[in-house]
This record gives sequence, structure tokens and C-alpha cells, in this order.
Amino acid sequence: MYPSDQIKKLADLGILGVVVDKKYGGSGADSLALSIAVEEISRCCGGTGSIVSIHNALYAGILNKVGTPEQKSQFLPDFISKGIVGCFALSEPGSGSDAANMHTIAKREGNHWILNGTKAWVTNGIEGGAVIVMARSDVIKSHNGVSAFIVPTNTPGLTKGKRDDKLGIRAASSCNIILDNVIVPTENMLGNEGDGFKIAMSGIDLARIGIASQALGISQAAMDCAINYAGNRTAFGNAIIKLSAVQQRLAKMATRLEASRLLTWKAAWLRDNDRPFTKAASMAKLDASQTATYVTHNCIQILGGMGYIADMPAERHYRDARITEIYAGPTDIQYMVIAEKLAKEYGYKTR
Repeated sequence: MYPSDQIKKLADLGILGVVVDKKYGGSGADSLALSIAVEEISRCCGGTGSIVSIHNALYAGILNKVGTPEQKSQFLPDFISKGIVGCFALSEPGSGSDAANMHTIAKREGNHWILNGTKAWVTNGIEGGAVIVMARSDVIKSHNGVSAFIVPTNTPGLTKGKRDDKLGIRAASSCNIILDNVIVPTENMLGNEGDGFKIAMSGIDLARIGIASQALGISQAAMDCAINYAGNRTAFGNAIIKLSAVQQRLAKMATRLEASRLLTWKAAWLRDNDRPFTKAASMAKLDASQTATYVTHNCIQILGGMGYIADMPAERHYRDARITEIYAGPTDIQYMVIAEKLAKEYGYKTR
């Protein structure tokens, strides 16, 4: 169930506009502040962490960075103060990470664009009040033929599909968004024509820091669960935390978690100091997501049968962790990004 009351309370605290300028109702804070906020929220609920992370990075963050003053004034204040979330539509049923192969088309007619196509797995799609849509405005060009548009979700011709029934992060909705001759004013284009892919990637880099932070929160929650259970569960006459096998699991879990946190904070620091951070963001997302899978798996192992039933939170943490290795670029894409950046640093090419 969507946590509407909690989202409104988070809006009151300024959490829906962490990196947005104060002029438009935001907190005017930095990426590190967003990372810490998302981790702490995800420690309680991974789904709510996803809602906050995606809204901040791929809606409010993109608008704050590339939007015109008019676009910011129209599409930011209410989305920050009133608990109205925004969403981002890049993936399609036939193109996820292969975004240049998208089939959603934007056709210019006079002073507006007409959008047609279907977007998939749109996080916050059910509740979102507006969506940043990536569409092909030039069918000949590849990446440079993609443009970005800000579209209110009550625009005629825009239809939301059914809510996806997901394995985890069930508090966060996702759905298809169908665009059938949706008319968008030219002033709703973000940046210039052909800037869409560049805009998307800049937002996704911040989103990867956000997803890494979400993974950290899920890992920390599983860590808390495992330690407290091990300290209270007795076997063979003692608390199982005294068993060497359990101690080794806990030590490895804690070490990986702390290393992932430092990687994530480094990526945020680089962004906040206007340094190249794409590689660091991919490293953080790669490591933190794999750590979340590792930590939640071992949490269940420590709890044994109790970890497998819904009476304990361990199974929810395990389900929530899985998505962190998939969205905002799956693990294999992070390998490619990191390797490409490494090769370039040494003067080589990967393609």
C-alpha cells in the first residue's frame, strides 16, 4: 500500500526537495544529505526509500538542474510541499538499458509536440502528478534523437496501466504509462531538442547514488535484525552470537556494509564538489546493491526458519534488496560503465 500519510509528513520535512533550490521550495541541500535521508528512510521501509529516491533524483533533481525558471515554478513547489510525487519514464517494454532503441515518438506540430508510445516500470507512476518522458524526436539519430518532456499525468491521452505486482518494495508503485496522441506544449520540453539522453543520464547518475543509499538502509535494517536475534536466541546453552560461525557472518556483513557506505558517500561528495562522479556512482550502486543481497541473505541464514516467515522482517528485507541490483541500470550495466571509465583513464577504448 502506498504510504500517503508518511509521504506528506516527509514533504513537511523538506525531504521531497532535498537537492532543489530554496527559491522553488526545496531544502537547497546536497547529494550527501539526500543519501543519508534515503538510507535512514529505507532502513524502515525500502519501498518508501524508493519513492523518495526516484522522486528526488529523476524528477525534482532533473527539473532543478535543467528546467527553465517557468518550468521550475510550475512543476516543483507543489511537488515538494504537498506530497505530490513526480516520476520518470525512460524504459519501454522492449528497451530497458538499451534506451537508444526506444519506440516512443515525439512529433512536432506547430507550437506543440504529439507523443505516442508506451513506457514501462515507471516508479511512482500510479500516484505521480507529472512525468518526465523520454521520446524520440528524430528517428534517424540514435542517442541525439531523444528529447525530454515534462507531462502532467492528467493530460488527455495519457493512461496509467495497472499497478505492477512486484516481489519487493511493494509500498512503491510502478506501472506502464501509455501515450496516445498526447499533446505537449513546446515550452514543456526540457533543454533543447536532442538533449533527452544526456538529461536522462545525468539524472540516472544521481539515482544510482540514491539506489545505493536505499540498499544501505535495507542492509542496515537486516544487520540490526540479525544482531538482535543472535543476541537473544539461545542454542546449545548460549546465545548464538557467541558461536564462531555466527560471528563470522556478522563480521563480514558489517564490513561489507561499511565499505559500501563509504563508496556511496564518496560518489555523493564528488557530485557535490562538481567532480566527475559517473564511475563512482556506478561503483557505489554496484557494491551497495550486491551487499544488500549478501547481508539480507545472511540475515535469513542467522534467523533460520524464523527468517523465512512474514512474522519477522528479514524476508521483507530480502525481497526489497533484490530490485537494487536491477533498476537504474542492472549489475551488468554497472560493470560496463565502470570498465569503460577505467579504460578511458588509461588511454584505451572499450568500443
